[in-house]
Amino acid sequence: MLNDMLVNLSLEEKRKVFDVEAKKHKNFCEMNLSLNMARGKPSPEQLDISNGLLDELNSTIKFTGTDYRNYGILDGIPELKNLFCDLLNVETDEIIVNENASLILMYDSLQRAMQFGVLGGKPWNEQGKIKWLCPVPGYDRHFAITELFGIEMINIPIDENGPDMDMIEELVKDPQVKGIWCVPKYSNPTGVVYSDEVVDRFAKLKPSASDFRIFWDNAYMVHWLYEDDKLLDLFAQAKKYGNENMIYMFGSTSKITFAGAGVAFIVASKENIKSLKSLMGIQSIGPNKLVQFAHYKFLKNKENIQNIMKKHAEILRPKFEKVLEILEAELGNTGIATWLKPRGGYFVACNLYEGTAKRTVELAKLAGVTFTASGATYPYKKDPKDSSLRIAPSYPSYEDLGLAMQIFCNSAKLAYLEKELGLTV
Repeated sequence: MLNDMLVNLSLEEKRKVFDVEAKKHKNFCEMNLSLNMARGKPSPEQLDISNGLLDELNSTIKFTGTDYRNYGILDGIPELKNLFCDLLNVETDEIIVNENASLILMYDSLQRAMQFGVLGGKPWNEQGKIKWLCPVPGYDRHFAITELFGIEMINIPIDENGPDMDMIEELVKDPQVKGIWCVPKYSNPTGVVYSDEVVDRFAKLKPSASDFRIFWDNAYMVHWLYEDDKLLDLFAQAKKYGNENMIYMFGSTSKITFAGAGVAFIVASKENIKSLKSLMGIQSIGPNKLVQFAHYKFLKNKENIQNIMKKHAEILRPKFEKVLEILEAELGNTGIATWLKPRGGYFVACNLYEGTAKRTVELAKLAGVTFTASGATYPYKKDPKDSSLRIAPSYPSYEDLGLAMQIFCNSAKLAYLEKELGLTV
């Protein structure tokens, strides 16, 4: 019976399945577990890959040119800028390397636009109710930023090719629409890589607002599991259409080296970079150049970055495959769940039976496993169908991950059966 399509069972058969799954859940609860799969954190084994970074700075270093222990160099040290320019195919006056996390640069870029405007334009906070486009499911921290600033967020459906471009092209006719969040490669949480057509349509977008900006968060640009899937270069495409001012591209080494001590960058047009630097110069006298120098020495070049990412993939790949294996074994024939099989990134997106995601998370929590809160992948934490959940396989050990996923699947079944039968565990 357990191998039958769960949604097609009779009420009597569903009650029998409920009794079996409820007993399993009770056994899980008695294990007194405390497992956390709420965020896409690198595991200790992944962090160990970059331990050599700690050896790149020592008291014997002599700076023959600029002394990186001192003030200055607002936009990043030349060595690291050149490395990233090679990786990203941009020029040195089209990039700023600053801060330890790209989220800081995204927050600051939006805040500056709110307070000072974009390229001499009127500040956004003086333009009335402004709006922002949000592909969903998406990254909760993106949505938290726009919510904090009181910006109205509009859901944009996303499929295997990327966001709904027909909808986007229509909505940007409204001059109050000022931007869009995008995670274009191994998207958080779906793992989707935007198609060439989607990227090209972004590049030639003609919004009514001249101060519209695409916040292109390329967080997982080298974070492949099997091989590096190609993403069309948005910045290069936008230049073809004279649209380069529309692009803010972000990235960091947070999941390449140390999540808490990396370096981040923003890529933009020369005009945008000049404007951003003029404002940043008031905020700071310069970034942590010693961390930047250590990263330059450790990363070396783009070929070595790929070698480092191979090591990450070797750790992550079995974990992702374990998640997919258990989902298929436990939920694949039930009719209550679907999921995507990512080729990179840090998440597996799972869609459960409508109206059961929140309860699934609650039941898993009772059994000692914390998952990302239901609704987190939607603006205002409101998933209209209460069905979308994000699974983060990276941090737990392989053994803990297997147990956590058994609990996830058990909780998903129970949440569905409770809804159907009017019962509670």
